[in-house]
Amino acid sequence: MPSPFDLSGKRALVTGSSRGLGYAMAQALAEAGASVVLNARDNVALGAAAQDLAAKGASVNAVAFDVTSEESVKDAIEWCEAEVGPIDIVVNNAGMQHRSTLEDFPADKFDQVIRTNLHSAFYVGQAVARHMIPRGRGKIINICSIMSNLARPSIAPYAASKAAIANLTRGMAVDWAKHGLNINGIAPGYIRTELNEALLKNEEFNTWVEKRTPMGRWGEPAELGGAAIFLASDASLYVNGHILYVDGAFTATV
Repeated sequence: MPSPFDLSGKRALVTGSSRGLGYAMAQALAEAGASVVLNARDNVALGAAAQDLAAKGASVNAVAFDVTSEESVKDAIEWCEAEVGPIDIVVNNAGMQHRSTLEDFPADKFDQVIRTNLHSAFYVGQAVARHMIPRGRGKIINICSIMSNLARPSIAPYAASKAAIANLTRGMAVDWAKHGLNINGIAPGYIRTELNEALLKNEEFNTWVEKRTPMGRWGEPAELGGAAIFLASDASLYVNGHILYVDGAFTATV
């Protein structure tokens, strides 16, 4: 019998996928049989990522567009649907971080964090859903965070954006489940990525993460792959509006 995790014949768009978590999840989806569409704003990094995945045997396309621009997103999704093929799976992974004490947090950086982490998921999710709804199927995976329900000093806007995207995920499911769409979230814990490079180099913080996480270590980008495959596949057909924490039990302990 065919595996319910098999993604053969499916096409997955992963935003912010030239590196880090996005690239790792795109690779996992490709290994499960999906054709993948990579996205980033940096054409050079995007091309290199696509070339690397293709060398590993993936069926891959790359589309550079700005996920914080509604017009750019609409044009890119229309182009993908017409020229590449129907999008069956979307992973809204694009995100950014800016650290500062809240009383000194620049307003323009606050806006940038919210646009990149939250608005992008709305723009991409809405644009793709308009094609998925008439087809009666589709999978949207929004990348949340352990900061969707926690907070730490210096990242209040990031935590706000991730809390909002968790509830946006639930709202999308409530609105679109009746059309055959599944919308869920993945909430990573502390993962070894370029976004966390400064934290990884901070010996005190690194030690705190290892002690605070019951598994005693940081996660690796590849460890999000299984969650992405599950939520993108028929194995999760009755899973909707759920936030799946991949955090080494970080949020399960006090």
